[in-house]
Amino acid sequence: MKKDHLNRLTERYPALTPRRGEIEEAYRLLKQAYEGGGKLLVCGNGGSAADAEHIVGELMKGFCLPRPLGEAECESLGKLAEKLQGALPAIALTGQTALSTAFANDVDPEMVFAQQVYGYGKPGDVLLCISTSGNAQNVLNAARVAGCKGMRVIGLTGKDGGRLKAFCDVCIIAPGASTAEIQEYHLPVYHTLCAMLEAAFF
Repeated sequence: MKKDHLNRLTERYPALTPRRGEIEEAYRLLKQAYEGGGKLLVCGNGGSAADAEHIVGELMKGFCLPRPLGEAECESLGKLAEKLQGALPAIALTGQTALSTAFANDVDPEMVFAQQVYGYGKPGDVLLCISTSGNAQNVLNAARVAGCKGMRVIGLTGKDGGRLKAFCDVCIIAPGASTAEIQEYHLPVYHTLCAMLEAAFF
C-alpha cells in the first residue's frame, strides 16, 4: 500500500521522483512517532500556514479510508462511537490565535511557534516545518527548540532547503522557481504522506 501511494505520486508528478527517498523517510519517522504514542506538530506562514491546517484535517479524521472505532471503544462510548472516527494526533501551531497574538505582543513574534513546540512537544513527537524558502525565522526557531526537546524534525521546503535544512532529520525539497510553484508540489507530497499513514494505521 505504501509503494502504491508513492508510485501514484511520482507517476502524476514525475518532478518529485528524486524526492522519493526523503518522502519515504518522512513517512518512517511519522509512523514511528505514532506507533510510540507521539503526535505531529505543524507550522508555517501564509500559504504554508493553510497547508499546516490542511494536514491536521487529513490526519485527525477520515481521509481516504473509513476509520471505525474498536469494539471496546464502541462499548464504552455507545451511540457516540457512531459519529467518531479514528484519529492520528496532530496540532497546527498556526491556529492558536489568542496564544500567538499574546506571545507576539508580549515577548517576540519570531518565537510564537517555538513557544508552542516547547509547551506541546516531547521526545518521540515530530515537528513538520513548512517553508518554501527554508529561511522563515519563526519556523527555524521552532525547529531548533524541537531538536533540543528530542523531537524529530521534517522540513517541507523549496529552492536549496535554506537554513532549515540543517535542523531537519529529513528535508523534502520541492521543485519550482516561485513560491506558488513550490506550494503546488507541497500539497501532493503531504496528501501522499497522510494517505500512507492512514493505510498503515486504519
